Amino acid sequence: MTPVVEKLGAAVDDWVAAHHQQLVATRRHLHAHPELAFAEFETTSFLEQRLRAHGLMPRRLPTGTGLVCEVGSGDPVVVLRADIDALPLADLKDVPYASTREGLCHACGHDVHTTVVLGVLVALAAMDGLPGTVRAVFQPAEETVPGGATEVVASGVLDGASRAFALHCDPSVPAGKIGLRTGAITAACDRMDVTLTGPGGHTARPQLTVDLVDALGRLITDLPGLLSRQVDPRAGMSLVWGAVNAGVAANAIPQRGQLRGTVRVLDREAWKDAEDLMRALVERVAATTGAEVDVDYIRGVPPVVNDPRSVALLRNAALETVGTDNLVLSPQSMGGEDFGWFADVMPIALARLGTHGGGAPLDLHRGTFDVDERALGVGVRLLARTALHALEADSAPPRTGRRAPGDTSARRPVDERREPDDEFHRPAG
Repeated sequence: MTPVVEKLGAAVDDWVAAHHQQLVATRRHLHAHPELAFAEFETTSFLEQRLRAHGLMPRRLPTGTGLVCEVGSGDPVVVLRADIDALPLADLKDVPYASTREGLCHACGHDVHTTVVLGVLVALAAMDGLPGTVRAVFQPAEETVPGGATEVVASGVLDGASRAFALHCDPSVPAGKIGLRTGAITAACDRMDVTLTGPGGHTARPQLTVDLVDALGRLITDLPGLLSRQVDPRAGMSLVWGAVNAGVAANAIPQRGQLRGTVRVLDREAWKDAEDLMRALVERVAATTGAEVDVDYIRGVPPVVNDPRSVALLRNAALETVGTDNLVLSPQSMGGEDFGWFADVMPIALARLGTHGGGAPLDLHRGTFDVDERALGVGVRLLARTALHALEADSAPPRTGRRAPGDTSARRPVDERREPDDEFHRPAG
């Protein structure tokens, strides 16, 4: 760590200590005023006003909601991403900052993510001597498919940046701890609807028709097993059914039946071929039953695959923020996160921000979800220091015989056939 990064990092620590209540107030305002995907107009205006009040010049994204805003100047450019949308869930908490919008709730921590990135910008805006540019993207519509990140990438606001970072609340990890992982940290998530049709008939004479219920049962049980023999198990591909519908009468074989489920995969290359594979397997099984089959396959979000060098930069920042004892290995999640689209144009890394404050777990995507607000300052310090380390590392090639902070190029290659967890020695939690 150079003296410049050390000085600026210490200044961020001081800023966080002096502005904790401001961070809490911002998060609570956002929590009380949730908005759905691509309708985050009030949220966008609130952020815009706050940024302009500190002398910054935010620009609205072409989607009409969401912002991009920079501090510093010149190259390199490092991106910090926050998602700003909420979920269509009722807030079930009895707290002063509960949602004021019926049926809407920040149940995934996006209010925290937004507050953290806003805090980083405001903190760095008060400092001189940034070794480059920090570009914040306040992204709409993370909770949709294929996600608002596709619009961000298409808009070109990421052009010229060297890498991007984000964090996500983790209620399984205590506040004050940070979870990191190299490689896949979240999964791709696609939806598949399978519709079977046949002539229908009487259950007394199934041999005279096509038994769609039996055909649906074969798809339900056979497809996951076939899938496990068609794909390298290290790709982490799975099919789980969520809904099945057929028939209304006990003695009538229906003319139509439907299955709906999700396909999830941790390997990006395997995800590219997932649709063709699933269609082929469905048709193979359905062909043995005589049923006509139609597959509606909806591609969702790619896996978030953390770049090793970017994780090394996050790790340097995390060690300075919370210390070795509070750095944990984050487990892989089969949940989806559209930040993975950013990897189409640059290396990315996603960190887990511990938010559990004790008591019963408050899981994501539930109306009871809440966070220990001490995590806000940890998030600001982590992402600010990460940006500083990344600017330093990406500013110029390291001198001969010395590596820039986080540079893993001279280390031995990681064997992709094993879990890349050797840099962390403590289990999560």
